[in-house]
Amino acid sequence: MSIAAASAPLLEVRGLSRHFRLARPWPWAPVAEVRAVDDVSFELHVGETLGLVGESGCGKSTTGRLVLDLLAPDGGEVRIDGRSIRHLSAEEGRGLRRKAQIIFQDAASALNPRLPIGAQIREPLDIHGVGDSASRVAAALQMLRAVGLQGDMAGRYPHELSGGQQQRVVIARALILQPRLVVCDEPVSALDVSVQAQVVNLLKDLQRQFGVAYLFISHALSVVRHISDRVAVMYLGQIVETATRDDLFDRPRHPYTRALISAIPVPDPRLRRERLLLVGDPPSAVNPPAGCRFHTRCPFVVEDCKTAMPTLRAVNGEPTHQVACHRVARGEI
Repeated sequence: MSIAAASAPLLEVRGLSRHFRLARPWPWAPVAEVRAVDDVSFELHVGETLGLVGESGCGKSTTGRLVLDLLAPDGGEVRIDGRSIRHLSAEEGRGLRRKAQIIFQDAASALNPRLPIGAQIREPLDIHGVGDSASRVAAALQMLRAVGLQGDMAGRYPHELSGGQQQRVVIARALILQPRLVVCDEPVSALDVSVQAQVVNLLKDLQRQFGVAYLFISHALSVVRHISDRVAVMYLGQIVETATRDDLFDRPRHPYTRALISAIPVPDPRLRRERLLLVGDPPSAVNPPAGCRFHTRCPFVVEDCKTAMPTLRAVNGEPTHQVACHRVARGEI
């Protein structure tokens, strides 16, 4: 779904950071922190899908929780509809929950095993006092059908459902309040490939129906390419490249993005793709390297990569495609 960039952003993230202090192994040990999210900025418009991709442990899920104020940031700001979500009163926080919801990665853990799924879908309406009892039941049944489940399943319990059906229930519960923003935290990673396609297509259909915006967090690049309008690539707590979906997948510029895309399996065994192989594992987020955090694995590293941290810059004057790389900025790669 293409959204005009001229409209004011629904979600604005500016300089967002979150560090987690580690327990000391002994009382006199120095304090250590995991720099999970470090100076992250992006925007999301109404009805748009922004894919957030990267290796496990790069800070994607933490970013999603910071956006919804489920975690308090150490720095930076999150604005929804132009209003900062920090230091909200209890009543204002309830209003935020109506505007912004989350789909958790593990549907089975996100559901209450002791409640029928109809009651769990209806629960957000009960909490926020939307309508009367009869209208809430009717709305829950309507949402159940909207996600492709039969109304007579409302009385079943989570253990009686398949993984795909559980994920549909979680999606229905997230959308029952008709939020404007939904953070999808690895919503299909635990599902079979065939069920993944069904859930992703369901999300796209519901987006067209309700006009909701998605922050779609995933490490599955093929899924991200199918559902996203724009994509942001994270590495070790920082965004290293942002672009429109087609531009990023057809013309990746950052060496890390190029390596990720080159690793996507090709379904035709007769075709061969040139791989950009990375050496070693990502550095520790407790003690990230100086300069560009990717320089310890980058095949194009030069001396200034080791000392100066790059910032996101437009590629060839295109504001929709930004890359944090010294050599790309100089036109060397």
